[in-house]
Amino acid sequence: MAKTSAGLLMYRRRGERLEVFLVHPGGPFWARKDRGAWSIPKGECAAGEEPLAVARREFAEETGRAAGGEAIALSPIRQKGGKIVHAFVLEGDVDPTKLNSNRFVIEWPPRSGRQQEFPEVDRAGWFGLAEARQKLLASQHGLLDQLVALTGPARARTG
Repeated sequence: MAKTSAGLLMYRRRGERLEVFLVHPGGPFWARKDRGAWSIPKGECAAGEEPLAVARREFAEETGRAAGGEAIALSPIRQKGGKIVHAFVLEGDVDPTKLNSNRFVIEWPPRSGRQQEFPEVDRAGWFGLAEARQKLLASQHGLLDQLVALTGPARARTG
């Protein structure tokens, strides 16, 4: 059975420009990757968990900020590895310079016996839709398409 995650696609308007909030995974595997490495803030759902509750929890854990407000469910997407992502869109604004992510510990370098701690998310930012498509994991591009469909193309300038 495929793993399931839930996340939030936060957006804001800057005049006619629509921007989305994305996060970059922390840790040594992603340190030098940028294009196609970013994601919406999301995390794994345990059996019986409500996806919207998971999405809000994961947003708070990965950014240090609560994401209140009305959230609209998007159609789930399947990522390259088979994981199903339930995403919710909501309008909001958070300051990416105040990122405060939870942390994880792994053996690094591999087979060294040394445990190192890394932030789950090491960067965050607001991106216009064209730049977001370059930054975002390809399997999550459909979320941007759904956001544009909800907000209307005339109001979702790519900028």
